[in-house]
Amino acid sequence: MLRAFFRTEAGSTVVLLAATVLAMLWANSPWGDTYESFWHTSMGLSFGSAEFSLDLRHWVNDGLMTIFFFAIGLEISYEVRQGQLRDRRLIAVPAVAALGGMIVPAAVYLAFNAGGPGAGGWGVPIATDTAFALGLLAVVGARCPDPLRAFLLTLAIVDDVLAMMIIAIFYTAHLSIPALVTAAVLLVAIMTLRWLKIWRAPAYVILGFALWVATLESGVHPTLVGIALGVLVIVYAPSDHKLMRAGEAVQQFTNDPSASAARDAARSVKQAVSVNERLQLLLHPWTSYVIVPIFALANAGVRLDSETLREALTSPIALGVALGLLVGKFVGISIGTWLPLRFGWGVLPGNLVWGQLFGGAAVSGIGFTVALFIVDLAFDDPHIVAMAKIGILAGSILSALAGWIIFKLAWDRGGVCAPPDALPEEELPTLLSEPVGPRDHVRGPADAAVTIVEYGDFECPYCGRMHGVLQEVLDRHPDVRLVFRHFPLRGLHPMAVPAALTSEAAADAGRFWEMFDLLYDNQRFLGVADLERYAGELGVYAWSDPQEHSARIAADEASGLASGVRGTPTLFINGVRHQGGLDLASIHAAVEEARVSP
Repeated sequence: MLRAFFRTEAGSTVVLLAATVLAMLWANSPWGDTYESFWHTSMGLSFGSAEFSLDLRHWVNDGLMTIFFFAIGLEISYEVRQGQLRDRRLIAVPAVAALGGMIVPAAVYLAFNAGGPGAGGWGVPIATDTAFALGLLAVVGARCPDPLRAFLLTLAIVDDVLAMMIIAIFYTAHLSIPALVTAAVLLVAIMTLRWLKIWRAPAYVILGFALWVATLESGVHPTLVGIALGVLVIVYAPSDHKLMRAGEAVQQFTNDPSASAARDAARSVKQAVSVNERLQLLLHPWTSYVIVPIFALANAGVRLDSETLREALTSPIALGVALGLLVGKFVGISIGTWLPLRFGWGVLPGNLVWGQLFGGAAVSGIGFTVALFIVDLAFDDPHIVAMAKIGILAGSILSALAGWIIFKLAWDRGGVCAPPDALPEEELPTLLSEPVGPRDHVRGPADAAVTIVEYGDFECPYCGRMHGVLQEVLDRHPDVRLVFRHFPLRGLHPMAVPAALTSEAAADAGRFWEMFDLLYDNQRFLGVADLERYAGELGVYAWSDPQEHSARIAADEASGLASGVRGTPTLFINGVRHQGGLDLASIHAAVEEARVSP
């Protein structure tokens, strides 16, 4: 899901940039007056004496953008239940970084505007534009590791949640209690349908539209409806029963390719995947390629004549927004990343280093979509709006440039984020760097003729297959022992480290191999609740002594890297890296060869 999200968001950056440039050209063309007049054109519905009407800009900002925030709500719901946000230790660092990346920019803005006419715009520089930030990574750091993208996406999700809370609390001008009560009743009705497991799309569409109208009339910004409804959409991992039924239906279609069999197969396959994921797949191209670019076209147009630009150079509003994005975001995210790492509140995905994080912090200063959104809520004066928009454009451009410079410097130094084809080919060692010792987890006789050392990851599907192969090898060869060392692929598998911690907690009670088998037998279910349940079955506490266990895992990783391990599973047979196939026959042959070798 992360990779699909990244590809869509990054790929749409060109369209978003084109819409922004078009808006600027339109607003500064000889026909510039038509820009505002067009977006103030009224459009609505009427039935008898009842009428509901908004201008085009509000239809975009309050209507289309609700769909955009609905997609964000879907992403939040998925990440919390199935994705990056399942692991509390992986959430902690980007969550605190996101908080720092909002507090410091707001403080920078208020340093210029406290007590002035622009004081209410402190929320403008707080939000990161995910599409532009990830799009820039695709341009200047397309080969940067997935952990950096995962970190920034998690940060952006937390950033979006906090931004919506700020909009709801601080940018609601007035409240209509009857409309608010109506909205609450409609929301309860939708939740009741969900609780009753009534999945009729027309019912949700009708109730959702009514909820949007009621929220709009209440004074609360209706985009919050999008977030709320997105979070409520059900998420689940495909069950074995549904997967089996889908497989049977596809097999039936293969045997009898009729229209009815095709319909049943399509329905079964569709139902195996949660509604949340299906809606994300449907909506992300629309939000990224259509809705957000239309929003930019409707809001990014600002007249840039010499007088306006000269005034912007000294305007506290423009300076506050620009420096809030450029300096505030960088400082806030950097400090917010350092604090949880310093105090051990969480861990980073993968093996990220500070050069990568500083580059990510810089590009997070690209605040566009939500920044423009808050400008529309914070200010009524067209002059102040123009100054704020100039600040957004200047701060975003400078942040992009700063990020590009940081990544460029890192490349020139030959380290961080260098593309693989720019690096010299690595000659990997073939011998085990650290011999088997008393600290290792050993399954088999101490005087075994052959020792297999496996560097593995509990969430790696290939390691899951290897588990059965190695068990077969041990069953066939009583004089072979297995040693397991941790090598979690943190960027690819968010639950690999928590699973490793759980196995070490079991090891303290002398039950490592029982937990080892349990984790691989249930590899598709490694959520926090699952791990705690497995630990409970073995009578241990999953998170006991996390610092000691983290150090143990890190030591295994270090020995693996020194031995030339770059992926999982990697095997060493009698201290020599196995470079053959990972099937039973190949490993059996390698064991026989090791037995007779001196």
